[in-house]
Amino acid sequence: MFFLQKRDSPRYAVTLAVVLAACLPALSRAQATATPSSEPEVLQTPAGITEVGVLTGAEYRIDVPANWNHGLVVFYHGYSERPFRYRLDGSIGLQAEPMLRRGYAVIQSGYSQTGWALQVAYPETEILRKYFVKKYGQPRETFAAGGSMGGALVMVTMELNSRNTYAGGLNLCGAVGPSYVHLNRRFAWRAAFDYYFPGIMPPLVPVPVNFEESEALRQKVLTAMRANPAGASAMRNLTGLHSDVEVARAVGYYTYVVGDMQRKSGGNPFDNRNYLYTGTSNDSKTDYALNDGVKRYSADFKARAYLLSHYSPSGRLTHPMLALHTIYDPLIPATTLSLYDAQVAEAGYSQNLVQQYVDREGHCTFSGEEVGRAFDELLRWVHTGAAPQPGLLK
Repeated sequence: MFFLQKRDSPRYAVTLAVVLAACLPALSRAQATATPSSEPEVLQTPAGITEVGVLTGAEYRIDVPANWNHGLVVFYHGYSERPFRYRLDGSIGLQAEPMLRRGYAVIQSGYSQTGWALQVAYPETEILRKYFVKKYGQPRETFAAGGSMGGALVMVTMELNSRNTYAGGLNLCGAVGPSYVHLNRRFAWRAAFDYYFPGIMPPLVPVPVNFEESEALRQKVLTAMRANPAGASAMRNLTGLHSDVEVARAVGYYTYVVGDMQRKSGGNPFDNRNYLYTGTSNDSKTDYALNDGVKRYSADFKARAYLLSHYSPSGRLTHPMLALHTIYDPLIPATTLSLYDAQVAEAGYSQNLVQQYVDREGHCTFSGEEVGRAFDELLRWVHTGAAPQPGLLK
């Protein structure tokens, strides 16, 4: 179900139907009650209109600038361990603000679920878009944008709306590509940590329901790593992270993500039996030892199918998508786009995907000015047909 089929093949049609079937029930239920559950709060100022409310169980925010150009940006937020809240006096967000400044209305759903929420985020945001159209009017053009998990949702949106609903997408530091690949990699890395530092973290299968990240846990991990510098070095090399502090943060985060997906999927969707661990040092013997000694886990079939359906891309990118990444990202590596780039090329749409970067470290650490420049590049691409140059964001 990895969607590597050619776009005209019967197997492509079947697997696309599987993904749509996973999304459409939630979409249909939401359409039946696509009005706010209570009277929304609306603030009108010389700068424009801001509306916040709850729609189909998800909080939302709508911003319409006074100089509205009748364009719309559907903005997706990233992974969150806590429910997303919107307030009239709150900020629209660093990544969304440049679009608003350029005269575009911006809508954002908080999603009704936390964690890896593609299965609800896409249909709930689609309902929010239709609510916006009904209340504020049909936009002359609509763009999808989002960061981190929101970048993955840009990919999902662009693939599932192959007609002309969306003119283009801006993927910021996005976890694009098959969800299973990058989430299973985190699972495999957490299993490797248990090999080097047994007994430090809670069980991996299943992760305890009450697991929470904490500073105390990070300090416990750091202490163990300082007591075993060889194991710490192997983990840094394996994950590509620059410091023990980053590894300690990542191990707790990976554990939370794994537990979240186990609960959502109703079992363990991850499998490291076929995962070959490499790069732990410049001596292959350390790789031999890890592969020989790491605990291997098998996936539950139904749980794995759930993860594959949320989401395995087709590569059918029928409209332009610009991706922007930092060179060093400790959560979503800069190379993440490579697999999706190959899928898009295989599907015959490579002309619609461009990746640019900024010379910076950190997850989604773009300035507002850089996000604005990238959005300008996307607008120029859509309006003139001239694709941006891949590479450094100018």
